[in-house]
Amino acid sequence: MQPSLLIMAAGMASRYGSLKQMDQFGPSGETILEYAVYDAIQAGFGKVVFVIRKSIEDTFKEHFNKKFAHKIQVEYVCQELDMLPEPIPVTPERVKPWGTGQAVWVAGAKIQEPFAVINGDDFYGRQAFQVVADYLRKVDSSSNNYCLVGYKLANTLSEHGYVSRGVCEIDEKGNMAGLAERTKIGKSTDGSRVVYVEDDGKEFPLTGNETVSMNLMGFTPTIFEHCRRLFVQFLKEQGQELKSEFYIPKVVNTLIQEGKAQMKVLSTSEKWFGVTYPADKPVVIEQLARLEKEGVYPKNLWE
Repeated sequence: MQPSLLIMAAGMASRYGSLKQMDQFGPSGETILEYAVYDAIQAGFGKVVFVIRKSIEDTFKEHFNKKFAHKIQVEYVCQELDMLPEPIPVTPERVKPWGTGQAVWVAGAKIQEPFAVINGDDFYGRQAFQVVADYLRKVDSSSNNYCLVGYKLANTLSEHGYVSRGVCEIDEKGNMAGLAERTKIGKSTDGSRVVYVEDDGKEFPLTGNETVSMNLMGFTPTIFEHCRRLFVQFLKEQGQELKSEFYIPKVVNTLIQEGKAQMKVLSTSEKWFGVTYPADKPVVIEQLARLEKEGVYPKNLWE
């Protein structure tokens, strides 16, 4: 069975300032998510499912349908604020959807096979897609055996500000024992080391060799019911908050702590890059141009 790729592309990109899912970075104007689709095809994925917002649906489809036609099966699902698993009262002042956990849950209508999930504005590298595809082709689709591609922290940092990373705790069997969310990781005040910063401004040192999650995870369809259950719980507890988010790493962490799932950590030497800040764009363009010159990618992905 060919696995599917779920691409979360409904984010509002508040720090970037524009719709970065559609922004051009490649030598022939490719978006970052086009490289993900290209790598997924090479790795043997059979379908890609985009989670988008209704407000960008027509523009998104017009831009991408012709590029992916006859190359891979494409499906779309919209993520909206009012898409809830139960009629639970929530704050009427809220504007944004409920986060990556909701994005995965709404995609359940389009996915019946093992699948990988990624962010639509991150570059992951071909070898990362290959290792997760190899795992998903072998997994029992009715099991709660999931996986995560772990990156070396030093290979995931931005030169232009703090990043948010899930730092993995791995047991002796290579499974995730826990995921510590660090929302402010970057250079120390003097620029000499990598640190994470607490809300009070206190810095804690990191080595840079820590294994971190970039939200490249592999699941079986059993995750959808888990997401539903935990989304209901989240809404009952935090549905009146304006900015609370239901994150997929939180779902994974909860399932591990409950003993209801296990997540194998797969390693990759790939270097992540992405566009958290506008100043990241020239760096991404330069990186993709270098990979094209090295022959990793053709100058035009779809010719």
